[in-house]
Amino acid sequence: MGIAEEVLAGDARAVARAISLVEDGDAGLADLSAALFPRTGRAWTVGLTGSPGVGKSTLAGALVAGARARDERVAVLAIDPTSPFTGGALLGDRLRMQAHATDPGVFIRSMATRGHLGGMALAAPEAVRILDAAGSDVVIVETVGVGQAEVDVAAATDTTLVVVAPGWGDAVQVAKAGILEIADVFVVNKADREGADAAVRDLEAMLRTGPSLPWTPPVVRVAAATGAGLDDLWDAIGRHRAWLSEDGRLEAARRLRLLREVEALAAERDRRELRRRLEADTDLGASLVARRIDPYAAAAMLAASRTSR
Repeated sequence: MGIAEEVLAGDARAVARAISLVEDGDAGLADLSAALFPRTGRAWTVGLTGSPGVGKSTLAGALVAGARARDERVAVLAIDPTSPFTGGALLGDRLRMQAHATDPGVFIRSMATRGHLGGMALAAPEAVRILDAAGSDVVIVETVGVGQAEVDVAAATDTTLVVVAPGWGDAVQVAKAGILEIADVFVVNKADREGADAAVRDLEAMLRTGPSLPWTPPVVRVAAATGAGLDDLWDAIGRHRAWLSEDGRLEAARRLRLLREVEALAAERDRRELRRRLEADTDLGASLVARRIDPYAAAAMLAASRTSR
């Protein structure tokens, strides 16, 4: 039995190996994707993003518990930064969710990208499809922070939760972080602490004064450590899912994400081929250094040579 068949059978070790292929940009990834892709699209994907320290991992663990209470199979993909020096991923997210480690209906994996074509923004959707093909009903994608790469990953899910906590700052900081536009649900975690009311007021005011949106993100209070508010959060996720399922919105959203992924993959392939040609063309480099040709003219020459091939 090949790895694709093992993944489709829900074998946890095969799923882990398959995600490692994604991290490494393995040459066999294209064949694996071709085998699994027709069997994907069933899982509901939930993105979790927010600044460090707002309790995303605790919230992810609480969401896992809620999904398991409904007898749903759930996977958590914790997106960790890749060290430019070691290429390693932090495993803190898995350590914080050890309560679910022995549950066969839960799969938890920290993921870094070491060689995938297009980096984490394209590696994460491929890993999510592997988890989908393996039979997960819900796939939770947790990011470390609110950098552009993390925001892009979290936004490439069906429902994106933006998590804040009391003392997180004012609405201007959220707008600067670029996360207002991607939120389907705002979650005020640690809502049992002082300052939670102010955080809710800031978010609701920001939504009232912001641009008109086809879906208005609800603001949900949660204390993930105690489980308070989790039913309200699952209700908000369910309402967003129901809204997306109307009038072809879900199909349109998923189609757009896939087309953008194809575009990015094609562009990345072109970029790598271009870099290879530039590194091999010592004459062009010498001409640029000697100021015999400028960068715009050099780029035009490269473009012309590509179209003539």
